[in-house]
Amino acid sequence: MKNNAIIFIFFFIFLSPLEASIKNKIIINLENTKNFSFNFKQVIDKKTEKGNCIIQYPKKIYCQYDNFNKKIMVSNGKSLVIKNQKNNVYYIYPLEKTPLELILDKNYLISKIRKTESRTVDNKYINFTLEEKENLINIFFDINTLNLVGWQTEDIYQNLVVTFISSISYNQKVNEQKFILPKFNN
Repeated sequence: MKNNAIIFIFFFIFLSPLEASIKNKIIINLENTKNFSFNFKQVIDKKTEKGNCIIQYPKKIYCQYDNFNKKIMVSNGKSLVIKNQKNNVYYIYPLEKTPLELILDKNYLISKIRKTESRTVDNKYINFTLEEKENLINIFFDINTLNLVGWQTEDIYQNLVVTFISSISYNQKVNEQKFILPKFNN
């Protein structure tokens, strides 16, 4: 019983401030981020796609996929368009109906991280599990750099979507034209 009390005291005194310090540093990184670009690898229902993206807060994203269809994904903050450039097929969704609405909202992420306990995964990642609007989002930060390295969600078809990001560049000059939704051909 005495050993359990010592372990509890050790955890409370030494590890709680460490977790708070890591959480605060992640929050500061997010607060200082206006935009970031990255390469991604996305796995949806055993299918892997790769490409690159730019996220600009609040709620804007532009992604080019390196696939046969040369797919692009764009959000202007209100709508999300996925366009297959090879055959000009497109899909449009209200951003609020997708988990990306939450991932692209820096203020939401910061407020949720402040209230959420983190966990360490494989001594490599800090993970926060966020629940909102029937969405469950696992967001991951590198344990050393505290940079965002990916997330896990479900798409609108309830497929598990795991996104890994790498080669991150922060607060670069961004062409605002990228976030204009593509023209739709009738």
